[in-house]
Amino acid sequence: MNQPQPPRTAKAPQEVRIIGGLWKRTRLPVADRPGLRPTPSRVRETLFNWLGQDLSGWRCIDAFAGTGALGLESASRGAVEVVLVEQDSALLANLSRITTQLKAAGVRVERGDGVAALRQRAGQGFDVVFLDPPFGDGQNDALYTAALGAARHAVREDGLIYLEAPRVWGDDELAQLGLQLHRQGKAGAVAFHLLRPLPAQ
Repeated sequence: MNQPQPPRTAKAPQEVRIIGGLWKRTRLPVADRPGLRPTPSRVRETLFNWLGQDLSGWRCIDAFAGTGALGLESASRGAVEVVLVEQDSALLANLSRITTQLKAAGVRVERGDGVAALRQRAGQGFDVVFLDPPFGDGQNDALYTAALGAARHAVREDGLIYLEAPRVWGDDELAQLGLQLHRQGKAGAVAFHLLRPLPAQ
C-alpha cells in the first residue's frame, strides 16, 4: 500500500541572475533564509522596462535587499549610488562578497532595518526606492504601510517607488500615504507596483 506523499512546496531558486547592463548574467546566490523570496526574473525585466534600461546618474535604495537583485540590477545599468539595506547577517555577508567581486564602487551595503534606514534618509531625494519586504504571515500590512510612508519622504518629488507585495494596493490607501499608482502588474502570488508621490497640495 502506497503511503500518502507530503505536499510539494515550491523551493526558492538557488541563484538569480542580473539580467541587463554591465554585469549581465552575473549570478547572485539565494541563501535558504526564512521569508527570502527573490523578485522573479520576468518581474525584474518588466520593472526595468518601466524604469528604462539606462539608469545613469540615478540614486537608488533597496530597503529590504535580500539577494541584492534590485539594487545591483540598478547599478549594473548605471546608477551612480545604490544603498543595499539588510539586517540578516548571512545575507549581508553574501551582499558584501558579491559587491567586492563586482568592484561595485557605487554600491554601499548597510546593516539595518529597512523602514528605519528610509526614515533616516527623509529629504535625501532618491530617484527610486525599492520595497520588497518579506511577505511573512498574512499580508503584513503594518510593515508595508510603514515602509511606504518612509519611502514617500526619502524619494524625490518626481521619483519612483517600487512595491512588491502579496496583494494589489488600491488608489485610496495609497493616496492616504501621499502616493499614486503609475504602473502595476501581477505574476502568480506577487503583485508589483510602480508608484509616484502625489503632488504637494
